[in-house]
Amino acid sequence: MATDYTFPDTAAKTAAGAQEFETEKMSLSMGPSHPSTHGVLRLQMELDGEILTKCDPVIGYLHRGDEKIAENMTYNQFVPYTDRLDYLAPLANNMAYAIAVEKLAKLEVPARCQAIRVITAELARISSHLMGLGAFGIDTGAWSVFMYCFTEREKLYKLFEELTGARFTTSYSRIGGLQRDVPEGWTDRVNAFCDQFLPILDEILALLTRNKIFMDRTVDVGIITKADAISYGLTGPNARGSGVSVDLRKDKPYSGYEQYEFDVPVGTKGDCYDRYLVRGEEMKQAVRIVKQAVAKFPGGPWYATEAKKIFGPPKEKVLSSMEELIQNFMLVTEGPQMPAGEVYFEAENPKGALGFFVVSKGGGVPWRLKIRSPSFCNLSILPKMCVGNLVSDVVSILGSLDFVMGECDR
Repeated sequence: MATDYTFPDTAAKTAAGAQEFETEKMSLSMGPSHPSTHGVLRLQMELDGEILTKCDPVIGYLHRGDEKIAENMTYNQFVPYTDRLDYLAPLANNMAYAIAVEKLAKLEVPARCQAIRVITAELARISSHLMGLGAFGIDTGAWSVFMYCFTEREKLYKLFEELTGARFTTSYSRIGGLQRDVPEGWTDRVNAFCDQFLPILDEILALLTRNKIFMDRTVDVGIITKADAISYGLTGPNARGSGVSVDLRKDKPYSGYEQYEFDVPVGTKGDCYDRYLVRGEEMKQAVRIVKQAVAKFPGGPWYATEAKKIFGPPKEKVLSSMEELIQNFMLVTEGPQMPAGEVYFEAENPKGALGFFVVSKGGGVPWRLKIRSPSFCNLSILPKMCVGNLVSDVVSILGSLDFVMGECDR
């Protein structure tokens, strides 16, 4: 005869313990030094098995106080700091900041300057998307895509170095113009790059677009509805991937964008796959804009010659004229003299709308400068879009958002 050694109270405790174990959740920290976080981002996740029930982004690891630094810098001295925002597209950052300050000064730059800025901004868009696409490929297991993308990106960096003297931190724009004019034959080399890039881009995209593994990792993963994209303030490819047809180059054209023909790609589902498709098409449209700008490339000055209190005189005049030497000395020591007032300008950067709010009380230094960084706003939707997904899906979601912590933390 079998004897039951289980006491009633013990059995009840065992059942209660099992129920408690079933509902127990695990806290997991991803980052800030995780390869899929694309920078110093930390995700504090709560898991029920492999499913996320909570995801809180922890930022601030790269905070440098750029906005406060701007209050102690002349307007031109702050240009190199804009390189460190979205450091994958410094030429576009330089352009957005320069236009904001020029708007404050009510200054219109010549057509040649505008065309050069458009060319450099679109090349920066291609460079940034290549980096994002290559990293996204590695996140989802495609190594070859990364190598293809970086090969093309290296060609762009050679063009950037010819133009600005630097590969990474360009500091090219100036208030009222540019650092220098384009070197001889540079636009022809830009045209040659565009011609050879398009077939290679098609080859890169063909590695992913119908790739079964890539589609399994991205289709119906990390869906952002159109309403959520708008309410969370998403901009750029992340918003357009959700069906929000907003592009500042079309809606509020600046720097002569109204004279170029290009399409704005828009997604339907708002998943990781749509965001990938939008960026792939944006690179093709960027090439289209660059080729038009090169074909229409205007002559004339590349800086505002009439703005003597804002843009420095040519070096040869500084070395030969006392008046020009004094003017240069005043600009360097006191900065370009701006009227009192406040302006806000935002440009369509690769990551989204990059905005600068400048408050001036007159003189050569801003009283206050606020930066609206697209990556910061784009990351705000993570707590909502990650919930209900697998841990492995978080890697795909982060890659599809294509953020940069340099501009998120500032």
